[in-house]
Amino acid sequence: MYCSACGTQIAPGLSYCNRCGMGLKEPAKPKSGAGPIIAFLMAITLIGLMGLGIMLGGALTLATEAHVRDDIIGVFMMFTFLIVLITEIMVVRQLSRFMGNAKTPKVVEQPPHVNEFRTTQTPRGLPENLPSVTENTTRTLEYSRNEPLR
Repeated sequence: MYCSACGTQIAPGLSYCNRCGMGLKEPAKPKSGAGPIIAFLMAITLIGLMGLGIMLGGALTLATEAHVRDDIIGVFMMFTFLIVLITEIMVVRQLSRFMGNAKTPKVVEQPPHVNEFRTTQTPRGLPENLPSVTENTTRTLEYSRNEPLR
């Protein structure tokens, strides 16, 4: 198997990638994964219907019972609509955050790209270690140590 973030081959049973640290375990799935999503959608629908009812019912009551002018009724309807709209936007944002958190990285079976540095593998299937970065530096220091003093 390969890490979905960096493409490094990983051994089975690891919780995190050895190279990039990406979590490889899938989180435990809740019994009813659609429950919170349905609750958010019901809230969005009910808020919209109740806001429409308050807006139209309030406008009708203001016009017939209170005998308020039409321009004040228009202002009432506009403010009611804005309150319902802001509430709907906030609930939809919460739903999108919930849906965004539900996405988790998964381990893929094929590497996303070819890793040029690790072409040979040991019989166990683990990648061969890369040479040290300081290897050439150490060699050059040995040469300078063996030079005669000036």
